[in-house]
Amino acid sequence: MKKIFTNAGQIVTVNTNGKNYKRGNSLSEIHSLTEHSIIVDKGKILDFIPNQSLHKVSGYQEINLGGKIILPGLIECHTHSVYSGSRSNEFREKLNGKSYEEISKSGGGINHTVRSVRETSINQLLSQAKSRIEYFISQGITTLEIKSGYGLDFNNEIKILEVIKALNNIFPIDIVPTFLGAHTIPLEYSNRRAEYISSVTTQMIPYIAKNKLAEFCDCFCEITAFSADETDEIFTSAIKHGLNIKLHTDQFNSIGGINTAIKNNSVSIDHLEAIKAEDILRVAGSETVCVLLPGSSFYLNREYAPARKLIESNAIIAISTDFNPGSSNIADLNLIMSIAAIKMGMTIEEIISAVTINPAKALNRNLKVGSLEINKDADFAIFNAEDYAEIVYSVGKNLNVMTVKNGNIIYNSYIN
Repeated sequence: MKKIFTNAGQIVTVNTNGKNYKRGNSLSEIHSLTEHSIIVDKGKILDFIPNQSLHKVSGYQEINLGGKIILPGLIECHTHSVYSGSRSNEFREKLNGKSYEEISKSGGGINHTVRSVRETSINQLLSQAKSRIEYFISQGITTLEIKSGYGLDFNNEIKILEVIKALNNIFPIDIVPTFLGAHTIPLEYSNRRAEYISSVTTQMIPYIAKNKLAEFCDCFCEITAFSADETDEIFTSAIKHGLNIKLHTDQFNSIGGINTAIKNNSVSIDHLEAIKAEDILRVAGSETVCVLLPGSSFYLNREYAPARKLIESNAIIAISTDFNPGSSNIADLNLIMSIAAIKMGMTIEEIISAVTINPAKALNRNLKVGSLEINKDADFAIFNAEDYAEIVYSVGKNLNVMTVKNGNIIYNSYIN
């Protein structure tokens, strides 16, 4: 049905003039329209028209936004949303002084969740994940990435990816699947690293690619997980089988992951809290998106990624929740936006670019979503605010009242 969204207080377009991402100083250029309406046809943005011309438009369903703010649908490009079990006891241990690495080496961390997932049926995993997806949608998120990585064997990694596939069929948003079988070495392979890596490269990746269960292959390049050489071996298999590449690296230690990511044309490099100065220039000179995860730094009480240095070096920056049960049990992108402002020194405008167009690029979706431009998908987030600054200013408060996907209202707490 043809629709027209009228009476918006501001339309924040994040216009890219067809470039479809923002780097460096351009992150602050988000472009705002007032006294305009958006015409939608067949799920696409047809036009922006001045309100004074509305009398010339007929045959459209009108959605009156009552002075609220329109942003592009938010893009959440790094989550671990399919899991089971609680790690609240580890949170207690963190508060008592144990580090993430110490908890991991003692059998906790990722492997704790792995044990729980292996004991949970596919239907139970699906049921538990549904409420998490609904919560993301209520925040204005219209595209959501979800990683596997809590199965760490063939059957359970496939089980998680099948849950992600089912979620994508259930919900109207785009859910992007990422294979993260190289999240850590499972306990049963602790003395057989090469054997586990072989199972990832020769069994899991070929099956997943053949059955189209994932778009991306990710890996955790870290002292407690995989070396740069091991990561490169995994990525070689993934690329051979047609998967795109992402990388967790430089979260706690810088061990060569940046070189491996750039060598393999990684679509994004995620974390970067421990990135070296010389590597900042390398990633800034590439087309790879730097996905920063301030929720992890906040939750673990560690250093934040150097957002300002990256932006000043002309990098492409996105931010995400890193929602997971252990190191960032934060599913609230609004809170992450405020943390990015307060703790990483990002401006409100930079943050808006970093939750819209740039994470769309980190998911290879930026030609369709992430900004409000003619012929792009009509994906909107509608905020109950007088000015877009309130979205970041309202720490921990969700101001989104309507989520629109392909021109259809899929969440509405504002009765029009």
